[in-house]
Amino acid sequence: MAVSPLSTADVFFAMLRRDMRVARREAPFFLLRTAMQPLLLMIIFGYLLPKIGMLRGNYTATLLPGVLAMSLALSAVQSVALPMVAQFGFSKEIEDRLLAPIPSHLVALELVVAGTIQGVLAGLFVLPCGRLIMGPIPGLELSNFGQILGIMILGGAAFSALGLFIGCAINAQQIGLMFSSIISPMIFFGCTYYPWSSLDRVPFMKWAVLINPLVYVAEGMRGALTPTAPHMDLFVVSVALSVLLLIFWQLGRQAFLKRAIG
Repeated sequence: MAVSPLSTADVFFAMLRRDMRVARREAPFFLLRTAMQPLLLMIIFGYLLPKIGMLRGNYTATLLPGVLAMSLALSAVQSVALPMVAQFGFSKEIEDRLLAPIPSHLVALELVVAGTIQGVLAGLFVLPCGRLIMGPIPGLELSNFGQILGIMILGGAAFSALGLFIGCAINAQQIGLMFSSIISPMIFFGCTYYPWSSLDRVPFMKWAVLINPLVYVAEGMRGALTPTAPHMDLFVVSVALSVLLLIFWQLGRQAFLKRAIG
């Protein structure tokens, strides 16, 4: 009896299921890697400091969307960049992926999709944890879940594509450089701890931070989660994240194909 050949879609989703199965098996390490820092920030800045009177209680409405954006972005970047560094480096596991009967750019796309899913899952994990840790959040609105999920998917996809580019552009010996020179400045200048509109008093900084992709995820989360708080227009956020996704995908795809062919 003849066996029908697998289609490109069959192979693509088989690879995606494999990556999700691996992620599920490593779920405790995944949550520890992506959620530890956001949870500590919420405990300190969202619970302890307001409790002892060093921060206003309504600061949690600013903090929660920013921490959620940070968790989503870090998870998406790391879920793609770290395996890429290893697979193109000492493990050479990328060779197994490239033997799959699909075009190489679809192998790269599958990695971005898998990273996006993990980023969204990290965000969905942090959201209820923040509510439990910090208590009632002024202005928190969960009824527009479609907007929340949409911003998460766009942000996760953009940062997964960025992770693809970073993972293919740097060597294993330079992985520490990624966190010190790219990720850390991105977090501190990404409007995670303060809304973008609060930078009116520092006009140069207000416009300079717009090159930071995390700004749009954090502001989008504020607009979707706490719509009464100051936030960037959600249409502007969606357009910016879509443009960044296309740019990062092109850069990541080219870097992946260059490493794969070379």
